[in-house]
Amino acid sequence: MISSRGARTATLGAAALALAAAAAGCGGNSHLAGDGSASSASSGSGSSSTIATPTPGVTRTTTTRVQVVEEQGRQGFNASALYAADAPGVVTVVSVFGRPPGTPADHPAEEGLGSGFVVSSSGQILTNAHVVTTGTGTRATRAGQVYVQFGDGNQVPATIVGTDLNADVALIRVDPAGLTLRPLRFGESNNLVVGAPVAAIGSPFGEPQSLSVGVISATHRSIDSLNDGTGNGTSSAFAIQGAIQTDAAINHGNSGGPLVDASGDVIGINSQIQTTGGGGEGVGFAIPSDTVRRSFDQLRTTGSVAYAYLGVQTVSIYPQLAEAFGLPVRAGALVQVVTPDSPAARAGLQGPTRTGVTFQAEPLSTGGDVIARVNGRQLTRDYDLATALQDDAPGTTVTLLVYRDGTPREIPVVLGSRPS
Repeated sequence: MISSRGARTATLGAAALALAAAAAGCGGNSHLAGDGSASSASSGSGSSSTIATPTPGVTRTTTTRVQVVEEQGRQGFNASALYAADAPGVVTVVSVFGRPPGTPADHPAEEGLGSGFVVSSSGQILTNAHVVTTGTGTRATRAGQVYVQFGDGNQVPATIVGTDLNADVALIRVDPAGLTLRPLRFGESNNLVVGAPVAAIGSPFGEPQSLSVGVISATHRSIDSLNDGTGNGTSSAFAIQGAIQTDAAINHGNSGGPLVDASGDVIGINSQIQTTGGGGEGVGFAIPSDTVRRSFDQLRTTGSVAYAYLGVQTVSIYPQLAEAFGLPVRAGALVQVVTPDSPAARAGLQGPTRTGVTFQAEPLSTGGDVIARVNGRQLTRDYDLATALQDDAPGTTVTLLVYRDGTPREIPVVLGSRPS
């Protein structure tokens, strides 16, 4: 997929069991739809709680991990201590997708490789959805077989518990019998500071448990999800909000591995890179841990994740845009499209009256509703419309403060379920 700045944003799966060939081809095109298959180019704090209660044997190990990492956090960023504490909980995930259509019977199956990390002593492991699926939206297909390789040499089959295409998160599970599991702990991603040190652990190009370090380069980035909108009748892709940008080296095969802070807590799942040449160029993106945790909570109970749906496409308002078109607010969302028969349409939101406008070299439609507040909270650059609705469940009623022809009005909307 192509980013707004003209560079390719690539997901990070890799073709497995052909690492030499994959490495040789790593400079080629890598696309979200093919990621994880052989058709791809190559393939915070100590107060955070653990995800699940470990078994007695694992509890001793987990307690040791927490003690080591918290001591390290007090002394500053210690990459060696962090790696010693967290690396045993990071795994390599191998996915088998079957033979490509139309190929002979002796053609090898398509396989993919990524990373993951243990989140409970019962064998639950988190990774990216694109590591264990191929395709996007309604065309997404799960791998027929999944295997997990541990740092101690064990390799066992895994089952896919569920996938969340909207957040690019998957939950898989292994039988914990005979395994030494080291669950990692979630940190919080809502108060991250640019410049804070981070580490990425994973299997770039199939090299297991590799460590790279860097800093948080930016927060509140928006990256593409695996939900390309083919199920909503508009082919408008949904985005993952709040992504973490880092300059820690992230390459093909790092997908699904943890991005951890100085305390060793997981603050994100490494997922995408922005690249012009197909490899890592110091611009990587991780799905924030708060989003991952929301997915995990639903996947482990129902195997799926429900998202609220409003049914509008908007552009963010900024001061110069507001001044140029006489908008009543300097921050908010200007409606560009109201999807037919969506919750927004049923509530009476109105789209633009004028199209084909250009402002600062960007196409724009004007005359539509201006959404200024959601449930009384003002929309801002960092608290945009998608962020305001991301924690709401389908069926929730929200109140939008909308300006229409300069006149404010409150419009209640019953949110629907986001289409796949």
